[in-house]
Amino acid sequence: MEIILYVSVALIAIAFLVLVIYLSKTLNSLQETLSSVSKTLIGLEKQLDGVTQETTALLQKTNALADDIQDKSKSLNSVVLAVKDVGSTVTKFNGTLKNLTDSFDIQVEENKEKISQIVQWSNVFLELKDKWNAKKVAKKESNSNANEMKRVRSR
Repeated sequence: MEIILYVSVALIAIAFLVLVIYLSKTLNSLQETLSSVSKTLIGLEKQLDGVTQETTALLQKTNALADDIQDKSKSLNSVVLAVKDVGSTVTKFNGTLKNLTDSFDIQVEENKEKISQIVQWSNVFLELKDKWNAKKVAKKESNSNANEMKRVRSR
């Protein structure tokens, strides 16, 4: 029976040795895995730092662009107001011009008869002037012919 006790202790020792060997292999494998995970996390941390810096730079550029757009929007508002004022001025000018045209049309319509009489009188005046000029020319020609004849006779 004693032998059974020694064999049992030897068997327990062998089993413990096998357990220690497998446990050692498992722990070594776990150590390699954790080392790999650590390296991966370090790489990810560096990439994350780069992304953070780029995000910060992008945010700053976006803020600058938003400020620029806001300034340009304010400038554009003043241009729009100026164009609106020009449109109002043109509209007022057109209204004034229409009123003047309407007023002129009304006055022409009211004075149509007077204008017609003025045109007739001016035609009469022009005819009288033409006749007067024709008489002057005829008189000069007649004087000139008479002087010519006197010279011819005196020769």
